[in-house]
Amino acid sequence: MPPAHTIAPTITKGARNAVAGAVRSLVDLLMPPACIACKAPVATPLGFCADCWSALPAIEGARCVQCSIPLPIAWSAESHCLGCLKDPPRFDRTVAPYRYEGPARQTVLAFKNGREAYAPQMATAMRQAAPGWVTPDTLVCAVPLHRWRLAARGYNQALLLARAIAEQSGAPLDPDLLVRIRATPRTKGLSRLARRRNAEGAFRIADGGRDRIAGREVILVDDVMTSGATASAAAGVLKRAGAARVSVLVYARVAATDAHSYVAASVSQEDHGQG
Repeated sequence: MPPAHTIAPTITKGARNAVAGAVRSLVDLLMPPACIACKAPVATPLGFCADCWSALPAIEGARCVQCSIPLPIAWSAESHCLGCLKDPPRFDRTVAPYRYEGPARQTVLAFKNGREAYAPQMATAMRQAAPGWVTPDTLVCAVPLHRWRLAARGYNQALLLARAIAEQSGAPLDPDLLVRIRATPRTKGLSRLARRRNAEGAFRIADGGRDRIAGREVILVDDVMTSGATASAAAGVLKRAGAARVSVLVYARVAATDAHSYVAASVSQEDHGQG
């Protein structure tokens, strides 16, 4: 028979697990798990129903290696879009698992409006779309919100994604590396060039940040990329502070559709409210 002092912790842990299981069962009974996009009943929490899963607008095939916008099928898989060729952003590469439409758009909107628990599931999709990008040698940071917007929302959705990505991959997270020093007005309806001008001068490196990023690759995380203006402004600050490379991970990319030509999407990109 094992000593009493070894039995007590085992019993305590078992009791805690039993209580936690009972609580989860009660919660599931009172509030059954729902699809994170359409709220239809699902078997497990924080998942998609079969219809939404099959409708997720995955970015497949040719995409711009720099900003991840889907390219016409005739383009090669390793190309740059017209926008990045004409006005190169300051970040080096981008991956987004989904286009900003359908269930992916519904997920982002819910995530930005109180559904913080969606972060791990979204982060997993982002990591899986960029195998080998996030390692213990890379530094993960998030596009920051201005303090006024942070106070209004209560949390920075990009930081929740960055934290989940870092935890899942074992990479270091620097939550305060970038500081947003200027509140930028909403950019819906602005052209690509106007968005870029709007984002310039909005960020700075936190005190002591240069020592933390000198010579390193930085993974910059956000929820959505529209024109890339916000990410480009942040990447410029990171590179001037000594980052060797800036890679951008986002959950969804505003992109061309059949009703919205590729050329128009790559030049104007006026859909999502931020950059």
